[in-house]
Amino acid sequence: MASETVTPRFGANYVPSAGWFYSWLDYDRDAVRRDFADLAGMGLDHVRVFPIWPWIQPNRAIIREQAIADLLDTIDAAAEHGLTVAVDLIQGHLSSFDFLPSWVLTWHKSSLFEDSTVRDGLTAYVDAVARAVATKPNVFAITLGNEVNNLWPDSPTTPETSTAWAQELLTTVKKAAPDVLALHSVFDDAWYKGDHPFHPVDAVDLGDLTTVHSWVFNGVSRVDGPLGPATLTHADYLIELAKATALEHDRPVWLQEIGVPGPDIPVDLQAEFTRRTVETVLPNPALYGVTWWSSHDIDRRLLDFPDREYDLGLFTVDHQRKPAAQALADVIAEVRANGVTQQSPATTLTAPINLRTEPARRAEVAPGSEFHLQWVDARSNGPVRIALP
Repeated sequence: MASETVTPRFGANYVPSAGWFYSWLDYDRDAVRRDFADLAGMGLDHVRVFPIWPWIQPNRAIIREQAIADLLDTIDAAAEHGLTVAVDLIQGHLSSFDFLPSWVLTWHKSSLFEDSTVRDGLTAYVDAVARAVATKPNVFAITLGNEVNNLWPDSPTTPETSTAWAQELLTTVKKAAPDVLALHSVFDDAWYKGDHPFHPVDAVDLGDLTTVHSWVFNGVSRVDGPLGPATLTHADYLIELAKATALEHDRPVWLQEIGVPGPDIPVDLQAEFTRRTVETVLPNPALYGVTWWSSHDIDRRLLDFPDREYDLGLFTVDHQRKPAAQALADVIAEVRANGVTQQSPATTLTAPINLRTEPARRAEVAPGSEFHLQWVDARSNGPVRIALP
């Protein structure tokens, strides 16, 4: 049944066009503003930005003031282009590279999650950066880090430790920035891998709303190809899993990352994938917003990235709008003009497991599982809610 008409948020995960995230080491305020002009021009309302933890806190006792000043200038640049900002803190993991300070490596080698000294250092870092960015009125969210569960198994942890770690740092964020959304972000092994030490309950119980990252190279594109129903509905499936697992069933879900990775989504199909995937997920009543990965491509003069990471941008490094960007801009224009009519699912399917209490059985809801394929088939007739047993 149809309900109210709404306008979800649309944004991009900001990857600087000149120098990738290495650009923080040689900050260029004009280049940032040129990038944000690209994004504002296609109708986006926000960006998610990624300061690099070891470049702000190279020693446990040092928080570099100039690095924070550069971050604040980036936030101001966004405001100049009518963009609000979400800030991720612990980078952590970006585009297949990990960035960790030397004081947790070499003979100091320690787990980010288990070692109390590292946690003390992280608390100081999180507090300092959160307090600084909270002074800017266009900052609306602070996320602990980009897919922090990618830092396991190199940093050992247990489910209990992972939960406590996130709870402690989220408390630090809320004290430092009480008027800003405080969020915890994980990639989808937390939903699909039985032995993963970050659990679905952390994604839906911790923080002010739930974030999900929908990447079809997790196996879903092998189910039925780049434009098959399983591929096109994966983002909606993750949102429904999150809704089902949350104790608060009206808890919003932010589609914080989604993109067009090759070779799973060939170049000539990326515009259609973008349009159809976004149009599929927009009527979901739980949807908070859609944030595309990423704003700009990675310059191929930079070496050693996985090949698919180079071309995920909405724009090329020389600021040319790509087909996926145009498709997304067209959808945004339509939504801004007419809104989105939310739809309540007409069908409910009960999952074979309870994700809150049986995380070891997560593979039973993973892409290609019997339940997932059943849901995809039902989804062809309209929205489908998931219930836990």
